[in-house]
Amino acid sequence: MVRFFFFLIGFGLTIIGSVYIIIYLNLTTIGYNFLDYVNFIIRRIECLNLLIGLIIMYLSLPKEDKNESYIRYFSKF
Repeated sequence: MVRFFFFLIGFGLTIIGSVYIIIYLNLTTIGYNFLDYVNFIIRRIECLNLLIGLIIMYLSLPKEDKNESYIRYFSKF
């Protein structure tokens, strides 16, 4: 349940960050080139939510145990 909660938090942060990155694409219409645009979005905290959200989502995914099949086969329960 906790992992699912953290996954939803990460998903929400990812959505917020990607929406702001798309919104800031309008800067290219007023004369910013691509390098200025990238420099701008790197410095904005709401755009960094994308990276933070992806990290939280990755960490909330279940880890596979390499010996899981061995444990299940020899388990007495």
